[in-house]
Amino acid sequence: MDQLFIFIGNHPYLVGAFAVLLALFIRNEMSRGGATLSAQDVVNLVNKEGAIVLDVRDKAEFDQGHIVDAIHIPYSSLESRLGDLKKYQDKHVIITCKMGQHSGTAGTVLRKAGFEHVSRLRGGITEWRGQSLPVVKK
Repeated sequence: MDQLFIFIGNHPYLVGAFAVLLALFIRNEMSRGGATLSAQDVVNLVNKEGAIVLDVRDKAEFDQGHIVDAIHIPYSSLESRLGDLKKYQDKHVIITCKMGQHSGTAGTVLRKAGFEHVSRLRGGITEWRGQSLPVVKK
């Protein structure tokens, strides 16, 4: 650990450049999947603008509870089922998963497929339930 501080002291430009590149990389990766929205923002977009919620969890998790009228396409089959979403290309698509781990990459897939209005639910369905918002069970 002492050597780390010595290295940082001896190479401030190198460490500074690394920190800047790391911050830019993180910012870029987060923005590629779309903006993150709070649960309240999602409710407002769905109610006022007719936004579509895309749930990318697996079937078992989806059946345990999902957002009302959510479209279910598992993350593993998202690329092969993009045709199912083409009719929603002009609408705002909000992606949710269990805790937000897959929604960023799913957003990147949708953006590459031509979807312009893509966002992610911050914290996924776990955050949604944490705020005591309604879920539908199959």
